[in-house]
Amino acid sequence: MRFAFGKNWRSFLELLNENRIEESVRAVRTSLGRGDLIGCRVLDIGSGSGLSSLAMRRMGARLVSFDFDTDSVACTRELRERFFPNDPDWEIMQGSVLDEHFMTSLGTFDVVYAWGVLHHTGNMWRAIDLSLSRVGESGTFLVALYNDQGWRSRVWWHIKRVYCSSWLGRATVVATFYPLFAAYALALDVRRGEMPGSHARGYARQRGMSLTHDWKDWLGGYPFEVTSRRELSGVVEPRGFALQRESLTRGWGCNEFVYAADSTRHGE
Repeated sequence: MRFAFGKNWRSFLELLNENRIEESVRAVRTSLGRGDLIGCRVLDIGSGSGLSSLAMRRMGARLVSFDFDTDSVACTRELRERFFPNDPDWEIMQGSVLDEHFMTSLGTFDVVYAWGVLHHTGNMWRAIDLSLSRVGESGTFLVALYNDQGWRSRVWWHIKRVYCSSWLGRATVVATFYPLFAAYALALDVRRGEMPGSHARGYARQRGMSLTHDWKDWLGGYPFEVTSRRELSGVVEPRGFALQRESLTRGWGCNEFVYAADSTRHGE
């Protein structure tokens, strides 16, 4: 049972424009704390729509992008053909972050990027472990994972499972939650004294994303796992990584962490 992530991204590409790309570049720069990736070898794990890969390629990265979902791989290839046709410095492939042989074959990287991906693999901790193994000496690991909200997260797990169970489950979840999401977006506009629809129109400032496509991902994104800041650090830091920066959500959503391989780590 798995959400069709790639089909959602195919639809998203119809909305892609220069503004969304620029917002994605800005978000990557902010997250990594650097203006460019010139001279860096970068691994994008779970490239999805290909937007973040495109942003990092524009920043000068020598890039390897992969995804488990074949539709997502096709999306990423489409963006490469649109903006960097026949580019030898942007390699795209289909593969699983849970496949140790595949991951080892990729080599090591200056930056390993896994935004909102590893919690959808069905084995998040193995995915984290194999992702860390691809970070080279003095490299950077950027990861965003769903925040653990206790019982609320368990409720979301069931909602997502129902969505992916059948066409009836999907229709029931959409009919229940889309009106609630729309009402919440309208309430945000009213509270801010803005015109109705302002939140949806301005949502591209969230890493170039689309509100309605994110709604679908939130409701259907299964498999689904969560973790806390403390739990993640307890796994990552003993592997020879130090936390550089973090961006924490107050509730629902992803916590973002940037770890740097520290001086005690000598490669793997």
